[in-house]
Amino acid sequence: MEQAISKKRIYLSSPHMSGKELKYVHEAFTTNWIAPLGPNVDAFEAEIAQYVGASEAVAVSSGTAAIHLALSLLGVDKGDRVFCSSLTFIASANPIVYQGAEPVFIDSEPETWNMSPEALQRAFQDAALEGALPKAVIVVNLYGQSAKMDEIMDICNQYDVPMIEDAAESLGSLYKGRASGTFGKFGVFSFNGNKIITTSGGGMLVSDDVEALKKARFLATQARDAAPHYQHSQIGYNYRLSNILAGVGRGQLEVLEERVSARRAIFKRYYEELSVLPGFTFMPELRETLSNRWLTALTIDEDEAGVSVSDLLSILSAENIEARPVWKPLHLQPVFKNNKYYSHSDHLSISEELFNRGICLPSGSNMSEEDVDTIINHIKSTVLMNQEKVGLINT
Repeated sequence: MEQAISKKRIYLSSPHMSGKELKYVHEAFTTNWIAPLGPNVDAFEAEIAQYVGASEAVAVSSGTAAIHLALSLLGVDKGDRVFCSSLTFIASANPIVYQGAEPVFIDSEPETWNMSPEALQRAFQDAALEGALPKAVIVVNLYGQSAKMDEIMDICNQYDVPMIEDAAESLGSLYKGRASGTFGKFGVFSFNGNKIITTSGGGMLVSDDVEALKKARFLATQARDAAPHYQHSQIGYNYRLSNILAGVGRGQLEVLEERVSARRAIFKRYYEELSVLPGFTFMPELRETLSNRWLTALTIDEDEAGVSVSDLLSILSAENIEARPVWKPLHLQPVFKNNKYYSHSDHLSISEELFNRGICLPSGSNMSEEDVDTIINHIKSTVLMNQEKVGLINT
């Protein structure tokens, strides 16, 4: 009997190299700039800052490290509170705990799936009454879609609390013509292996506060004092990006616009073919914004579709296709079970609804049209089969 040929793996969002990275990596090798820091790091920082329109940028080992540095720079300390989006990866909140502070989680709203201004306003009102305003607000741009920055910034400014924009997933996105990551006191990008561009692992902290970023560099290099010997007057971190990985990032940045176009085209194809199915609703794009569509995300109403998210995940997994549920809200995570949470309204938690009904489909810019069509066909056939089974359509 012939051995069965395994199906090609279709990943959710795999790295996509262009070949341009090799030039900068080769330069690092030939000049022996292997250790952290070097010409690629300096250039990558300058190029990212120019691309997004920030004054300066600091290249670090991860997006998580960038958030941690931002909180340190804002003086977040033991006993402080930080308001944070709930519908996000845990890396958005972990650095709050690193500082000994308390995360307070804010629900999403339906037009962007991001932080609800209504919930944020109520959280601030309660904090003001308690005399315990947060030291910062961390707003996440989920799956490439910018949050309602005007409304959120107005609330933060009303209470004079700085905002950190976690744009880990939204490099290349725009809000009213302005680059994602440039609205808060600090902006954060991630170059993890699954992001729209990658350095395998890495991140960037951006700001218009040049003095703050100067201190960020100091903290990120173990807070070493200016002395001929190794002297340290405060605790620092080993957070700087290596010169080799920064070279990968420079080559990736050169094709960022192509990667955004490719992911938006994949989203469009999914939308055209699947939005007509009953119960299928795609993540919206707010007016006057442009999402990089890092991941194509949608919700499924099982009663209308005749199929659940778990059904689709199982079917796709059996076909060697990687899909995922949307992020589990942080206020539902066991580690944060005792933290405060503000829902969108008294009787409606948007993030919980999205988690219960949401799914992310493979969206990598290196997917072929055949890959996308394969996924679409599996979903369509699954929906048709299940609707016939439960009698939602006539056979």
